[in-house]
Amino acid sequence: MFYKIGLENGDENRSIAWTLGHPGCFAYGLNAEEALSATPEAIHAYIAWIKAHNHDNCWLPDTEIQVSVDDIWQVYFIDENYDRVEKGYSVNAWFLHDWKPITEQELERASKLLSWSRSDLLEIIQDLNRDTLDQTYPNERWSIAGIINHIGGAEWWYLDRLDLALPREELPGDPFIRIQEVRAHLNQVLPTLLGSTKVVGTDGEFWSPRKLIRRAVWHERDHTAHIKKLLDL
Repeated sequence: MFYKIGLENGDENRSIAWTLGHPGCFAYGLNAEEALSATPEAIHAYIAWIKAHNHDNCWLPDTEIQVSVDDIWQVYFIDENYDRVEKGYSVNAWFLHDWKPITEQELERASKLLSWSRSDLLEIIQDLNRDTLDQTYPNERWSIAGIINHIGGAEWWYLDRLDLALPREELPGDPFIRIQEVRAHLNQVLPTLLGSTKVVGTDGEFWSPRKLIRRAVWHERDHTAHIKKLLDL
């Protein structure tokens, strides 16, 4: 099966190969070539992940995988005047694929993917005690509690890019309540995105419903793996 890939270069000094149309399927590399070469394995793992949550069924065939680069984005930085600078606000990938309105089938699948990524996260954090949640790690920005808080905050931020978020003052401070309430709000918003052609330019960056879903599933899966690595230390 052929998969179209969006390459995002320069994100935190790495490249991301996004499997377009399949939220939560991605591969990292030190450069574009490494990310692209890691993509077939990432797709096989993605298929296995769906099967593990979906009674051994998957909407993607587990056959030979071929990938082709559909779009390339180079991350750049801007200042408060939207001028390019060496360091500032990073403008992340906007692919032509992100313009496409979302179909009913894609929304149904996105809802499942978000549910599965959340169940994976809760499975590994639900029994952690306070000391483990608050433990700090060398060269890490956050504790596990901090990562959980960040997941909820980022999901709120994605919604805010499209003027769909809860009011900022209603954003809970407790990390566990935050991820619960923000996700509940996202689940309410999802059905309204069907067929939407809304594209918003916010803080120098384009956003759409498709990009929101692409980033939300990726972000939670990425940080769930991040937490697992910390717990293995």
